[in-house]
Amino acid sequence: MAAIDAIDRNILRLLRLNARMSNARLAEEVGLSPSACLRRIRLLEEAGVIRGYTALVDSGSSEDTIAVIINITLERQTEEHLDRFEAAVRKHPEIRECFLMTGGSDYLLRVEVGGAGEFERIHKEILSTLPGVLRIHSSFSIRNVLATRTKGQR
Repeated sequence: MAAIDAIDRNILRLLRLNARMSNARLAEEVGLSPSACLRRIRLLEEAGVIRGYTALVDSGSSEDTIAVIINITLERQTEEHLDRFEAAVRKHPEIRECFLMTGGSDYLLRVEVGGAGEFERIHKEILSTLPGVLRIHSSFSIRNVLATRTKGQR
């Protein structure tokens, strides 16, 4: 696929806001004919830029899970230490995402918990037992801005 241009970026932005937007409306928003817009979407899908579509599900409870973002610093950053850490992380489904990072910490993890007690268990039983961990810094999220539609947005 050729480089992504401003129209492709606009298509991606609009689809992130509402992936169920009709092709006709999307085409109108980005200034293309419906067939040209659909062709660009297909190219973005074939190139793997668009990997899929999903539904944002609201369980209806304000006491849902809380995303916890965890920065992990390892004692050493050798390939052996990184591999051992990553293998251990893969064994714990509670860890939803794990990113190797640059900057102040080595890994960024995301877990979802029902509250502080559940996080305490995950911290004690999983995070603090991962191999080579020197430091754990955790932050509790307030709200996922991109997963929350604003009023009037459909």
